[in-house]
Amino acid sequence: MTDFNTLQLDIADNGIATLWLNRPDKNNAFNAGMIRELILALDAVKAHGKVRFLVLRGRGRHFSAGADLAWMQESAQLDYAANLDDARELAELMYNLYHLKVPTLAVVQGAAFGGALGLISCCDMAIGAVDAQFCLSEVRIGLAPAVISPFVVQAIGERAARRYALTAERFSGERARELGLLAECYPAEELDQAVEAWTANLLQNSPQGMSATKDLLREVGSGALSPNLRRYTESAIARIRVSPEGQEGLRAFLEKRKPSWQEQ
Repeated sequence: MTDFNTLQLDIADNGIATLWLNRPDKNNAFNAGMIRELILALDAVKAHGKVRFLVLRGRGRHFSAGADLAWMQESAQLDYAANLDDARELAELMYNLYHLKVPTLAVVQGAAFGGALGLISCCDMAIGAVDAQFCLSEVRIGLAPAVISPFVVQAIGERAARRYALTAERFSGERARELGLLAECYPAEELDQAVEAWTANLLQNSPQGMSATKDLLREVGSGALSPNLRRYTESAIARIRVSPEGQEGLRAFLEKRKPSWQEQ
């Protein structure tokens, strides 16, 4: 397993991968090093072969306070070409997280500002503390949430994204749930217990079935009907029915027993 300076990647025997943002003394703020390590960590998860899903968390009081101040000061001295390289690196991280084959769950406590909302939006699901604080803060310092904006819009909708990106208002975990950024929110002291419940539930599901469903939903998109989409969905169910896990799941259901992936 790769050693990281800004992260901690734990992969349990049951297939749960937990990726920790691990700069608690800096409130898990992003810098170029963390972004590069996040890309490498996602590569490691993808290459592992036994990971069933990924949980993304932050060590310490905060999920992530956004961009690191020292890194922003350095970026201000860079020319356009160097800043474009930085933006492409961040975009690679966001796109790689969004397209990861296994399901992803973000767990949010404390602050989640700026680019942290991009990470959360790229995950399939997110839960958080009621008192967590979210903010698209870029306009306060003369910037724009450019690279993360497509993912934020997908997560909370265009109208809400316009409001919070233009006002830089802070909003709570409860409001994040109302917007759809969080699936559920919990009192801070119950968040770890909620993570256990969510992961226990995900472990009931076929790893192949979850990955196939992610592929399916990306292809379906907004659900606009077309002949090509109809053909895709027909072939998708036919493929998974004849696959080893599809056959095992059907047999287990008919035989009234647990499928093999629940016995691990």
